[in-house]
Amino acid sequence: MNKKSIASNIDHTLLTPNATVEEIHQLCQEAIVHGFAAVCIPPYFVKEAVKLLENHRIKVATVIGFPMGYSATPAKVEEVKRAIDEGVDEIDVVINLCAVKQGNWNYVRNDIDSMTRAAHLRGRIIKVIFEMELLNDEEIAKLCVICNETDVNFVKTSTGLNGGAATVEMVQQLKSLTKNDIRIKASAGIRTYEDAQQLIDAGASRLGTSAGTKIIST
Repeated sequence: MNKKSIASNIDHTLLTPNATVEEIHQLCQEAIVHGFAAVCIPPYFVKEAVKLLENHRIKVATVIGFPMGYSATPAKVEEVKRAIDEGVDEIDVVINLCAVKQGNWNYVRNDIDSMTRAAHLRGRIIKVIFEMELLNDEEIAKLCVICNETDVNFVKTSTGLNGGAATVEMVQQLKSLTKNDIRIKASAGIRTYEDAQQLIDAGASRLGTSAGTKIIST
């Protein structure tokens, strides 16, 4: 895959806590110029990005329960609904890692299912963020079972804020444990074209990165 083609796999991301509206404008303009799949931005800027990308094919994505994921399920569901009301296309939601570590799988299932239903009722794409660096193989496998049963659209390696970089092994592991119609999003530490190509070859169909313009231009 050449650099121009790989742009269509990139979620052009800006999730810093001090992001400005000027930076969001620049992010959206870069997405238009390079043909990125989506921009991934804080919920606060969804309405602005939707306006900026009107009449363009680039999707607007935002994050829910970010970055810790331990907000109460009803609060996360309301975040999903609000983002949809403001025009978002895709929603990246963080699992409740505390519940996973406690082994409260009923809570985890309800959390993921509730957010997925809220997204799907309005025809939106949902990506479930695992935080793989902080999980063991058994926990990852159980999460994949839940995601298979709740028909999420994507599983995602991490937020990029609580662990190391996405790896080929992570992508392959998720690919082996999920249904064929669930796609994989790799996120964190993707800085070069070589990084991006290796992750796509391993089975990722989306890449979350703040280095999208660098990846396709160097």
